[in-house]
Amino acid sequence: MSSESWPPPLKEWVARCLGQMTDANREEAQAELRKVIADAFVNKTLWTTDWGGVQLQSLLPKPPPSIHSFNNLKRKLNDTHISTSKKVKKTTVNKAASANSFDPNDVAALNRRAARFQREHDLERQKGIRGQTGHAHSPYSHVYANRSSTPALDGDAPEMNANVPNWDKYTIVGTSREIFKDYLRLTSEPKPEQIRPYPVLQETLAQLKKRWREKANYNWICSQFKSLRQDLTVQRIKNEFTVTVYEIHARMALEVGDMVEYNQCQAMLRNLYELGIPGKVEEFTAYRILMLLHGRNRSDLNLYVGQLTDKQKVDPAVRHALDVQRALAMGNYHRLFDLYLNAPNMGAYIMDHFIDRERVRALIVMTRAYRTLPLSFIQNELAFDSLAQVRDFLTDSRAGTFQNPDAPDAEKILDCKPAGAQLAQVLEEKYRKVQIKGAV
Repeated sequence: MSSESWPPPLKEWVARCLGQMTDANREEAQAELRKVIADAFVNKTLWTTDWGGVQLQSLLPKPPPSIHSFNNLKRKLNDTHISTSKKVKKTTVNKAASANSFDPNDVAALNRRAARFQREHDLERQKGIRGQTGHAHSPYSHVYANRSSTPALDGDAPEMNANVPNWDKYTIVGTSREIFKDYLRLTSEPKPEQIRPYPVLQETLAQLKKRWREKANYNWICSQFKSLRQDLTVQRIKNEFTVTVYEIHARMALEVGDMVEYNQCQAMLRNLYELGIPGKVEEFTAYRILMLLHGRNRSDLNLYVGQLTDKQKVDPAVRHALDVQRALAMGNYHRLFDLYLNAPNMGAYIMDHFIDRERVRALIVMTRAYRTLPLSFIQNELAFDSLAQVRDFLTDSRAGTFQNPDAPDAEKILDCKPAGAQLAQVLEEKYRKVQIKGAV
């Protein structure tokens, strides 16, 4: 069973599952992943399963251990220690006292980790970054949340266990005064002297916007933005400034066609918006719809559109994206290319990634309806910038069959019958699969 024969939704689902795996659950999750795919292959449901709704049980957060099971685990550890030498016992106890020395396969340790992050996620969703008593204007207000509203936990619960570090207590506040800093992937615990504090990061963003307007090199700008995002992350700063950083970087990435960075920014923005942090939600909602249209991911698209609010649906950018969806579904290429020419914000940059595919599909329809077509007609109908671009596009698509090949472009006439057969073949060979770099 070759993965080449898998449907695109299955490949995207597998990629998402692999991205969610950790060293602790990888072996179990991969085994379950193989079993689910094998069962679908045997049952001949590879192409009919809604893969977007399939959830691997091994990737779900583990419930926190009960007091009883936690005490049982401690008794087992004590029994094991008694049977060993004093030296081994001392080493084992010391390791058990360290939060980072638990065996990844230790069920209790994994459950404590899952419970800790689940509690943190719930706190952020409930409180957001505003309304924190005494910290409403602090960039770290989400970190120093008022704990009076947090339910009291049992003494043996994971958050109260001495072996689980209190991440709020150890949140880093940077001290570096550097405005610009190249991005380097962290391989050890970040140090405050290497991290820029919030006021410096604000100045960094202002300088980067100025450099971009002055046509600075994108590779340098991208490295600076990744470094800025990293400093925000290690200091756990999530506020309107954070949203602005990701939105600006996403737009820059769209402008130069860097879809890897764009998709990373889009993924983080979705999380920040879900926390209730204000931003250009409607603008990036429209981009999300256009990206799903690019990937032809119908199940995710229908689910996403179905969750839109009335406020989002009346926004011009979102309404434009929904009109694009409708034009594609109805095969209305005249409407589609009119929307392409009048896309708000940076929607046209995303449409650039699938507009050639739709041009081929439109030309197939046109060559079935007409015997001949002037290049000027094709240029106007399919939103080409010039007659030379039309000619090159037809030639690259192996459809450059002209009745008068030696005539000037303004007078060239396309012979539709032979061109249509070639276009259908190109559509199958070149556009059957959708490759999206950095997709999330």
